[in-house]
Amino acid sequence: MHKLEERINSVMEDLLEDYRSGRTIDEVRTFDLPDNEVLQDILKSLQKIIFPGYFRNKSFKVYTVRNNISMLLEDVIYRLTKQIAVVLRYDAAYERADEETINDHAEALTFAFLEKIPKIREYIETDVQAAYEGDPAAYSKTEVIYSYPGLYAILVNRIAHELFVLGVPMIPRCMTELAHSRTGIDIHPGATIGKYFFIDHGTGIVVGETTIIGDRVKIYQGVTLGALSTRGGQALRNKKRHPTIEDNVTIYSGASILGGETVVGRDAVIGGNTFITKSVPAGARVSIQNPELRYNYDKSHKEEKQELPQDDAWFYII
Repeated sequence: MHKLEERINSVMEDLLEDYRSGRTIDEVRTFDLPDNEVLQDILKSLQKIIFPGYFRNKSFKVYTVRNNISMLLEDVIYRLTKQIAVVLRYDAAYERADEETINDHAEALTFAFLEKIPKIREYIETDVQAAYEGDPAAYSKTEVIYSYPGLYAILVNRIAHELFVLGVPMIPRCMTELAHSRTGIDIHPGATIGKYFFIDHGTGIVVGETTIIGDRVKIYQGVTLGALSTRGGQALRNKKRHPTIEDNVTIYSGASILGGETVVGRDAVIGGNTFITKSVPAGARVSIQNPELRYNYDKSHKEEKQELPQDDAWFYII
């Protein structure tokens, strides 16, 4: 037992010495990082505010909408203000500010965000409608609200985007990463997304920071709306690196659309597994030419080939 204690102490001393190297990973931050568990609770409260008839406080059997929303708002105001105050020092303008200034600005940002909730609700209503109309497997809008990972990812993104536009550091990205871990859908909070946005299935979708998406856009699993190259690193910050998707575009599974100058014109249809690095005109239909299946059997059978038809029946298979 004595030897084990000595070994533990030796490892501890080595670690403490290693912590003195002055690297980024050596910083000890106890009270100046956002709390993901608190942010998750804030998202749950906001979900209840945005869908007041669907997500309720189970602790209360009888209550009015006013009382319910009042309690939720107080909770969000208190928690979000504290979390914003924590991260504001990552903004150079507030790096040396006193606590009162930080807290006042955090509160102002919280209320500025809360004023955006009617807009978020306006947009998410259209997203519910788009999911219901666009998916024959959806039996009700309630099913969409309760169970569709795409809608949840969109909801969190719409919340995070408003905080991102207000200039709140870190928290918007933390929120979208919480949704990413739950749904497999990675949408940067900086992405601008129009109304009636529908994500079907969703897993593996990536939408980059400077992406612009118009109204009534539908995308399927495995789609990437990304940068053509990130070799420039931080030199590319604040530059348009991701594509623009205009109104009424459908993008099928596995497609990659890359580059800040790439524009997919309205009413275009992008077929599955395509790789696009230049603009697509309005109304175009893009697909991989002459896809072919090969069937390899044992030596007693001859290899077979099957060329898939280039018609609507193939193009729209998901």
